[in-house]
Amino acid sequence: MSSTFGKLFTVTTWGESHGPAIGAVVDGCPAGIPLSEADVQEFLDRRRPGQGAVTTARNEKDQVKILSGVFEGKTTGTPISFVVFNEDQHSADYSDVQKWYRPSHADLSYDLKYGFRDYRGGGRSSARETIGRVAAGAVARKLLEKVAGTEFLAWVSSVGNVDCPAMTTDEISREAIEASAVRCPDKDASAQMEAAILDAKKNADSIGGVVSLLVKNVPAGLGEPVFDRLDALLAQAMLSIPASKGFEIGSGFAAARMKGSEHNDEIFFDDAFHTRTNNAGGSVGGISNGENIFCRIAFKPTATIAQSQKTASRDGEKGELLAKGRHDPCVAVRAPVIVESMAALVLADLYLQQKRQSL
Repeated sequence: MSSTFGKLFTVTTWGESHGPAIGAVVDGCPAGIPLSEADVQEFLDRRRPGQGAVTTARNEKDQVKILSGVFEGKTTGTPISFVVFNEDQHSADYSDVQKWYRPSHADLSYDLKYGFRDYRGGGRSSARETIGRVAAGAVARKLLEKVAGTEFLAWVSSVGNVDCPAMTTDEISREAIEASAVRCPDKDASAQMEAAILDAKKNADSIGGVVSLLVKNVPAGLGEPVFDRLDALLAQAMLSIPASKGFEIGSGFAAARMKGSEHNDEIFFDDAFHTRTNNAGGSVGGISNGENIFCRIAFKPTATIAQSQKTASRDGEKGELLAKGRHDPCVAVRAPVIVESMAALVLADLYLQQKRQSL
């Protein structure tokens, strides 16, 4: 099921939404990286459900346990295994889904592929699978922090028709992002986004959003020139996140409306090579140039809404389904830490590949 990501620094996630536990195994992490359960828990707490009115009411502590690969507070170079036990499953909420397909969910596509599926909360298609990604991303962050001081910042930059104003890299901070109920660093936009989400929830609906990602202190030279381009691997990583529907880096789709004289980033030298603008988003020719990486990821509205929707059964019978369960009215709100984690996994893997092939 393609549950492993990476080449040298790899993560394999396992578990289902309504199974006993969720987890991950990280392999290829060098020995000697400081790592504790608290280091991982910090990021899982940002991802976990039940954080307020704008997120799902499912109440999970998502307490992580490291089972292997760490001794006396440091990685040993052997596989690192994480487990998080599920505690608040309401599997009975999904009894109707055993027969009826939920519109815009993976129910139908899983059945078409496997002829069988775990209908309890979506099984592997549930966003709860991302617990393993976030845990693994915490390890990747520690590695990149040690070797390059790399910093990851992701925030909600739009919800529906509400946009966060453009901000300089110095204006965006972890404190401002986490102070917002919707993880938007602009106070006015944050209030409007929260109102839009609550309005959708009140009307038994959901709403989409966009998450922006800024990565600082990126080592230059990461990425391969052809198929394993940095841009391509970031796109794969982001589009593997449940509910993601679009990815762009740097000027993205706006580049199609620009002229070369507008889009080209002027190069200059000041102790190191830099560019005066960053339309490339930190990647040129598929290789990092040392500038900040800047990406945007679009997330669709949550598929499960508290409205009756026309659908079909496994037998092809016409009908309607009012899906039950507890779901985020806007999945983008809990996505920033997942976006950061996937970026960290990409960069950690490419860093180790670069170290292996450079003199």
